[in-house]
Amino acid sequence: MRLLFWLCFALIAYAYVGYAVWLLLRTRLFGTRPVQKQPFTPTVSIVIAARNEEANLPAKLENLRRMDYPQDRFEVVIASDGSTDRTAEILREHSSAIRPVILGESNGKACALNEAVRRSTGEILVFLDARQYVEPDAVSELISCFADPTVGAVSGELLLEDTEGKSEDALGIYWKIEKIVRKLESASGSVVGVTGAIYAIRREFYTEIPAGTILDDLFVPMNVARMGRRVIFQPSAIARDRLFSAKGKEFSRKVRTLTGNYQLLRLAPWLLSPANPLLFRFVSHKLLRLLVPLLLLLMLMASAFAGGTFYRTIFWLQVLFYVSAVFGTLIPSVKQFKPVGIASTFVMLNAAAALAFYNFAAGRKKVWL
Repeated sequence: MRLLFWLCFALIAYAYVGYAVWLLLRTRLFGTRPVQKQPFTPTVSIVIAARNEEANLPAKLENLRRMDYPQDRFEVVIASDGSTDRTAEILREHSSAIRPVILGESNGKACALNEAVRRSTGEILVFLDARQYVEPDAVSELISCFADPTVGAVSGELLLEDTEGKSEDALGIYWKIEKIVRKLESASGSVVGVTGAIYAIRREFYTEIPAGTILDDLFVPMNVARMGRRVIFQPSAIARDRLFSAKGKEFSRKVRTLTGNYQLLRLAPWLLSPANPLLFRFVSHKLLRLLVPLLLLLMLMASAFAGGTFYRTIFWLQVLFYVSAVFGTLIPSVKQFKPVGIASTFVMLNAAAALAFYNFAAGRKKVWL
């Protein structure tokens, strides 16, 4: 029991802290791989898949008009995936400024993206979502990285903010840790996955996305890495989104993402083979975190049966941690006390991972958020 406890503890610590420390040591020992950025203006296609986005499209189209990139060097291609609101009508109304792709039936985001890419012409494909606000220089920041011929895909950064523009809650802390890991991965080679709200790839490395794929932002860049090009993180290319205030929204979004990680193992089994040049990083960054709920349960049980004062104390500390997380969930105002907020967020993330496993095992998936 004691050996099991420490094994689980070590794996959890590695998943959240140890992997970042390993990346840091690697960059200190072997140096970094800087990207040779410079002004670069290839033709660009901004690609968006939209379903029932009438509330967000007007602001998005205005946002795109303000992009700091030569207007004669980029196009906007937006696919409406069987929308039942005014999405298709809005796209048709702006057909002089964009290239609308109207799909009569909804076949999911992956199919919509594939069709939009087929209708596009740019040398670089920039993928955005309809909801987020993109900084005016974001596209230029992404594209400048492609001046380096070793780069095949570039991820921007998604900033999650509340209504006051702040992201200092426990979920914001989680995103800061994730940002550190991505920076270190990029500096030492390639990141595992990109930010779905803002990323770009060279057209020749685009791999058609299988129908029903949840995480195009993992499937597409991992195929770029498989073809021998770097996938990097460019934090100055910024998209801004809101932290959902509606109860359960952030949880649902996380469940969807983690379900997509499981799904990808079925769609692309080569990810767990030597054919994946980022195999170690993929396991460390993505897969190990999926196992954390099981490891937490085993650690709790092991400390309960290990015997001795030390392990009994650890057991009750874990119980206290989970009880505080429950209080934080039931009484949101309590989460203003940072330890409770961190406990609630940690448990929420791992509950999402557990539900994601159930979704995958039961064959359930959510294609649209």
